[in-house]
Amino acid sequence: MHNFGGLITNEWLKMSKKRSFFIGYAVMLVTVIGFAFLIKQLSSEELPSMLDFTASIMTTNGVGQIVTIIAVIFTAGIVAKEHQLGTIKFLLIRAHGRSKILASKYVAAILFAVSLIIFTIAAALASSGALFGFATASGDGTWLLVAKGILFQTVYTLIYVSLTFMFGILTRSTGATIGIGMTAVLLEGLIQMLLSRYEFSKYLLFMNMDLSLFAGENSTINDLVFPSAISAIYVCLFIAVSFVSFKKRDIA
Repeated sequence: MHNFGGLITNEWLKMSKKRSFFIGYAVMLVTVIGFAFLIKQLSSEELPSMLDFTASIMTTNGVGQIVTIIAVIFTAGIVAKEHQLGTIKFLLIRAHGRSKILASKYVAAILFAVSLIIFTIAAALASSGALFGFATASGDGTWLLVAKGILFQTVYTLIYVSLTFMFGILTRSTGATIGIGMTAVLLEGLIQMLLSRYEFSKYLLFMNMDLSLFAGENSTINDLVFPSAISAIYVCLFIAVSFVSFKKRDIA
C-alpha cells in the first residue's frame, strides 16, 4: 500500500509540474467569476443567494459540463502521452507491476477531477458571496442542494474520466482520445433525444449517467438505484478493458 501511495504521489507531482496543470483551475475560476458578475450586472430582479448561485451553476448543462470537458482533456494524455513520448517504458522496467502503475494513473486522474470540482464549488461560493452577499437563507438554495450538485457532478465526471482513460489506452493517441471524449460530452443530449423512444435505451450509459435527471422534487432514493447500477456496470467495464488491454499490449 505504501508503494502504491508513492506511485500516486509521483503521478500527481508529474502532473503538477506541467504548466498546463493549472490552466483548468484558472479556466474554472474565470468562468465562475464571469457568470456571477454577469448575473449581478444584468439581473433586474432580486439577486440569488450564495447557495442558490452555487447550486444552479453546478449542473451538467452549465458550468459542470466545462469541468467534465477539462477532466476529459486532462485524462486523455495521462497514459496516451507517455506512449507517444516513450516514457511509459521507463515506468515498466521498475519493480512495480503494470496493474499497479495503471491503477496509480487512474487514481491520479480521479483526484484531479475531484479537486477541480471542489475548487469550482469553492470559487462559486466565494465569488457569489462577495457579489451577492453571504446570506444563505434564500429559496431552495440550501446546503443539501449544493451537496447533491457536488455528488451528481462527481459521478458524471468520473464516468467520463473512466471512458476517456479506456480510450487513451486503446488508441495511444492524445488527440484521438480528446476528440472521442469531447464528442461524447457534447453530443450526449442529442443521443438521449434520438434514442429515448426505444425501450432498450434505458440500458444505455448516456441515459443513466446524469443522476440529477432522476432526482426531481418527488423522487426517492429508489429512483437513483437503477441508473446508478447501470453507470457502475459501464465504469467497471471500462476499467476492465483498460487493464486487460494495458497488460496484454506490447509496450516496446
